[in-house]
Amino acid sequence: MALVILPGLNNLIEDISEEKKLPPNIVEAALREALLKGYEKYRRTFYIGVNEDPFDEEYFSNFDVGLDLDEEGYRILSSKIIVEEVESEDHQISLVEVKQVADDAQIGDTVVLDVTPEKEDFGRMAASTTKQVLAQKLRDQQRKMIQEEFADLEDPVLTARVIRFERQSVIMGVSSGIGRPEVEAELPKRDQLPNDNYRANATFKVFLKEVSEIARKGPQLFVSRANAGLVVYLFENEVPEIQEGTIKIVAVSREANPPSRAVGPRTKVAVDSVEQEVDPVGACIGARGARIQQVVNELRGEKIDVIKWSSDPIQYILNSLSPAKGFY
Repeated sequence: MALVILPGLNNLIEDISEEKKLPPNIVEAALREALLKGYEKYRRTFYIGVNEDPFDEEYFSNFDVGLDLDEEGYRILSSKIIVEEVESEDHQISLVEVKQVADDAQIGDTVVLDVTPEKEDFGRMAASTTKQVLAQKLRDQQRKMIQEEFADLEDPVLTARVIRFERQSVIMGVSSGIGRPEVEAELPKRDQLPNDNYRANATFKVFLKEVSEIARKGPQLFVSRANAGLVVYLFENEVPEIQEGTIKIVAVSREANPPSRAVGPRTKVAVDSVEQEVDPVGACIGARGARIQQVVNELRGEKIDVIKWSSDPIQYILNSLSPAKGFY
């Protein structure tokens, strides 16, 4: 059978790989799936307006596409089972026919055959279908890779760069690690801080709130600047005693978007110490407020109160209501 030529096939794969931030082998797999869909549609066209479509969803499961990167083209391949008497020419081949080229063939064996149509209109029709299907397959692959890359991150806080604005949301670029490509994430209005200045290319620490598993237009990742997890992360980074386990953050109450701008965003952090001689509040504040200052700076001036946690509810409430050791 003739090879269906795809001029510039290698350049096409390289360009898509670079543009979509996908490995070449993933692009090749998506292209093969798309080309196979083109072949399926070509076969189905012979029954349009004549008979009911005889092909169910699994009919073409034994078909595949072989890419020839050297010759820049492809072939349609079919895996057929060797039988005594053929009932389906798309899935079976007779032992007598195979014996003409392979004497040791046996019933039940599988052979792979080139079944590329020789008609001139096949390549043209397949190409028109392939373009649409390929775009969808690439989106599916991107979504799958993003899910795998971000769903199980040990550190849910990322550094994000402002890319553009869509309605009231900020579209940001984030990466799962050093050397990994940047992907888009959405920062919705409700997860923004009122004191943030979201200008192009500005960077912020964000909390990875959700990795969407459903197909949708726009980014799959949703991030937040208002999530309490961001406060916990910032304190963990600034207070060595928290990293060591000497001090524990027991609770965080955060109102990042108060109903009145006159009140301003505010957070209360309840901390405790596993060692009696260690002052958990003082350790979080730091000398001359140095540690908490770094947290406040990242949150653009948010009011933060650090209070001593207590197992006694009454004492706990008194601690939270008393003049707190905080930073304004």
